[in-house]
Amino acid sequence: MILSFDKIDELEVYLKSKSWLEANEILTKIEKPGEGNMNFTMRVYTSLGRTFIVKQSRDYVEKYPTIPAPANRAVIEGLFIEFIQQNSVLSSFMPKLLGLDDVNNIIITEDLGLANDYTFLYKSNERLNSEDLSQMVEYISHLHHSFRADSPVPEFANRGMKALNHEHIFLYPFMEENGFDLDIIQPSLQSVAMVYKKDEELKTIVKNLGDRYLADGPYLLHGDYYPGSFLKTDSGVKIIDPEFCFYGLAEFDLGVFIAHLKMSEQSKDIMDGVWLNYKKGVDLDENLLNQFVGVEVLRRIIGLAQLPLSLSLETKKVLLKEAKDLIMNNV
Repeated sequence: MILSFDKIDELEVYLKSKSWLEANEILTKIEKPGEGNMNFTMRVYTSLGRTFIVKQSRDYVEKYPTIPAPANRAVIEGLFIEFIQQNSVLSSFMPKLLGLDDVNNIIITEDLGLANDYTFLYKSNERLNSEDLSQMVEYISHLHHSFRADSPVPEFANRGMKALNHEHIFLYPFMEENGFDLDIIQPSLQSVAMVYKKDEELKTIVKNLGDRYLADGPYLLHGDYYPGSFLKTDSGVKIIDPEFCFYGLAEFDLGVFIAHLKMSEQSKDIMDGVWLNYKKGVDLDENLLNQFVGVEVLRRIIGLAQLPLSLSLETKKVLLKEAKDLIMNNV
């Protein structure tokens, strides 16, 4: 079944066939719950006053249909939500899984309400408060240290999604000719980016980091730990969209998170708060962490996965230079 906003009657029949609706329950409205990139997602309203989220993943990226992607990623997300239920701290941060259909790559989850994600932080002078930060760090710390394993749980090797992410983090942004004109994003950004696209020493190190990303590691990661995966709700921070989850290096999740704090120009106190709140394992490699921070900054500024950054070109130049220094360990 292919979900569509135009076929509410078909959706109702489907949900009843899965026993996800009561016999006397009908759908009254469906709507788009937010600006997602990867999947087809809708909020469903029923005659019994219920709402829930229906998500389907297809064999392409929803926002960019020409980009292929593993079709089972919603199922992996559902399995992740189900898996972390054994940890009460983690489960309190995530919506409940209400149904999973691995044939049609559909999941239904609890509706967390009309909440906003944290991409507002990219606007000028928007600041993350210390309480929200501590919740974000608490979640990722518990995730990394609650399910440590010498080899991946098979469901969460997730090599298809890792391969997709690898291309857009470690390869595509550093191609001199990739068909994406950065001047559309900001005048003169293309010429600024070419300095890094032509830096062979930098690209060699980034390639090696990409190889480390692709290798299995001992920690269960969220895999896309940035403001678009956090919701601001009346009951605190909630975490969504773990479809990129995998067993890998804790430094990657942390590096992505810290990179977005840098790009949203958060205060030193907030940046320091990550270290104060995160439970650091004995094997945490600070140099590797810094390198992942640098790669994430570079790929978000000169790659396809652009953010709504309200930064001047000069500020981006400074961030790019800092990112390169982190990758080269010139800090």
